Formats: sequence, C-alpha cells, structure tokens
Amino acid sequence: MTRPLRLVIGGGGTGGHTVPALAALDALRAQIDVEVLWIGSRHGVERRFAEQNDIPFRWIPTGKLRRDPTPRTLLDLAAVPLGILAAASLIRTFRPDVVFGTGGYVSVPVVIGGWLNRIPLVIHEQTAIAGLATRIAARFADAVAISFEATRPLLRRRRSAIVHTGLPIRRELFRGDAQRALGRFGFTKDLPLVYVTGGVLGAHALNEAIAAALPDLVGTVQVLHQCGPARINGDLPRLLERRSMLPYPLQRRYAVVEFLTEELPDVYAAADLVISRAGASTVAELAALGKPAILVPLPGTRGDEQTANARLLNDLGSAILLPQSDLTPQRIVTLVERLVADREALAAMGQRGKVLAVPDAAERLADLIQATARARSAANAPPVPRVR
Repeated sequence: MTRPLRLVIGGGGTGGHTVPALAALDALRAQIDVEVLWIGSRHGVERRFAEQNDIPFRWIPTGKLRRDPTPRTLLDLAAVPLGILAAASLIRTFRPDVVFGTGGYVSVPVVIGGWLNRIPLVIHEQTAIAGLATRIAARFADAVAISFEATRPLLRRRRSAIVHTGLPIRRELFRGDAQRALGRFGFTKDLPLVYVTGGVLGAHALNEAIAAALPDLVGTVQVLHQCGPARINGDLPRLLERRSMLPYPLQRRYAVVEFLTEELPDVYAAADLVISRAGASTVAELAALGKPAILVPLPGTRGDEQTANARLLNDLGSAILLPQSDLTPQRIVTLVERLVADREALAAMGQRGKVLAVPDAAERLADLIQATARARSAANAPPVPRVR
C-alpha cells in the first residue's frame, strides 16, 4: 500500500485565492489519499475555510507586497523574512511531497520556504493578469498553472513550466435548485431575479449604488443582495432600513444577507442576471454556469486585474463591463431594465461565456500537482544498480 501524498497549501488573503485551492484539493482527494497542511495568514479568510473543511492550519507572519514607499511598506517588508523562516520550519517538520502556492502575498514566503527545503513547487495564478506574488513565486516554482490563456505571455520569461489548467470552481455550484432559492428568500417565478454580490467581504460602492437604485429596480425585478459583513463595511443595517422604506408589497422583492454559503448553488440556478465585482473566481463561475452579468471591477488593484478579468467576458458578449467611475443608480436601472426586457436573449448572452470555462480545471490542477511531485521524486531517486 502506497503512502498518502503529503501536500502543503500556501496562500490566501481572499476567497479568490482560497476557494480554487479547495476545489483542487477535493479533486486530488478523489484520486488519491492526501495528507494536507495549510499555511496562511493569521486573520485571512483561508483560516476560516480551512477550519470549516477540517484541514490542519498554521499561520505565519505576513506582510503585503507593496511598491509604494510608506511606513506600512517597511513594516510589511520586515514581516516577509519572518514569514519565510516560519514557513520553512513548518515545511521541514511536515516533510511534504509538494507545495502548492495559491496566490496572494502569503503564498510567497510559503513557496520560498518550500524552495529552501528543496520541495517540488506548483503555483496557481487565478487572474488574467499575473500578480506580483505570482511573478516572484514563479522564479522558484517547477510549474505555474494559469487560469486563462491570456496570462501566458506575461510569464514566458520564467523558467517554470506554464500549464493552462483553468480556474477550479466548486462542483456543488452545478447542482443548484432554482425553486429552492426562490422559496428560501420569498421570491416568485414571475419576475426576473438579479443577484448582487461584492464578494466575500462585500463592496461598499456597489452596495450604495444598489441602495439608491432600489425603489426603481424592484419595480421590474427581484433582487437578492449579498452585501458582505456589517463589521467590515457597515452596510447591512442601512440596506435593511432602505428596504423598510419601500411600499410593503415591494419589500418582498428585495432580500439582503451578509453571506451566502450552502445557498449559493441554488441562488446561481435561480438568478437571471448577476451584478458583481470581477474577481477571478466570480468570472470563472459565471463562465462555467453560463450566467449573464454586469461586472463592476474593483478599481486600484495592482495591474487593474479585475478589469482584465471582466474584459474576458465582456469581449465574448456575455457580460457588460461597468467601470466604478460610471456606477450610478440610474445607470444600473437602465442596464437592468434593458437586459431583462428579453429573458431569452439574456439567457443566450450568458451562454456565450461558456467558451471560457474549463470544466475539468480542478482535475487538471490535481494532475499537475501529482506529476510535479512524481517528476522531482524520480529525478532525486538514486540510480538503479545494473545487474551483471
């Protein structure tokens, strides 16, 4: 009986760097036995995801990779070598067969810690633009998995093998029940359902625009709004107050929640249109599920990565890219009313994005992790003695 594959996952900070890793791990576990250790930041979302999935978790000191010369930059830079030393120690103790870097600033010390221990390294870039963390980690990695072919030219000068795996999404997203979502939130089949999300932490600018547009929106559609935690943006109480100001019959057309967990597959199944940020995971989910969208990229991200993500669907005609500078209540109302006027055309719009999807992305990434571990193991194996 062969022993389990020992795997270290390093990375996080956001759901976009965490959820694809969980999907790849599920695919890996479906193929072989795996012993896993997740190394992440102390307060990142990856800790909560790991604990929810019974994955052993250890945190290391981390600092964001910044280029702006500020006092905070110096503090973050000081944390990087501490994180490398801590990650190297954890990896030396765990003795993995392979390290899988999932992106984000916390992945860099884990990848370098793996390199110092001479462990095979696979990293995964979720976005269309290769982030700074990926460009640094690629100098050490054996293989770089990319989610979109558009990323390949940005990494060609790296020594690592570049493999297009796609971006893994959770399998349960394909098993949603539209009627269950409608019943859960008190909606009906008679009106289109618009799902609004700013990601795990919400998006204050998007929340404010939806709040102002709400009286007009609920005249023609139903809205399910995932606004993010009140402790982060403080928006939930204001949105609930806004709902209470609607005429009573129209209040039933708007539901707002901080989070969606097990309900998300059902919500996707029921949604006629999605309004959201343009994180890589969201773009991959929309493409795989064939959902039309209005995408409002988060401004100010390094390399404007969310705009690049949104353009992938916009150029296919399956989404409308709406810059935050153009995000007004009236603009949202105008776009929504135009799109939902023909629900068949709207559904066809979403289907155009499916050409971007890689349905077996999780399995491809799992295969790459195994192949990288095997290749390094074979290269380091002692020579077989010749029989005389």
